[in-house]
Amino acid sequence: MNQERFHGLCMQVTGKMKEQWGRLAGDARTVNAGKSDCYAGRVLEQRGISAQEAQRQLSEFMRRNRNWWDLSGR
Repeated sequence: MNQERFHGLCMQVTGKMKEQWGRLAGDARTVNAGKSDCYAGRVLEQRGISAQEAQRQLSEFMRRNRNWWDLSGR
């Protein structure tokens, strides 16, 4: 296991912790930040890329697919 994959696992754990803390505190921003960290950690673990590249790929994906749940707008 290389360093990037280990860092990805750590990002997933801290993201889950941040998400749970946000739910406990009732803060939607913290919940969303935790989910984002968890997803970026998952990408980082699977692909073995840098943390900045994982965040860039995640933000690009979210930008392209920001309205995927809104079926009425099609």
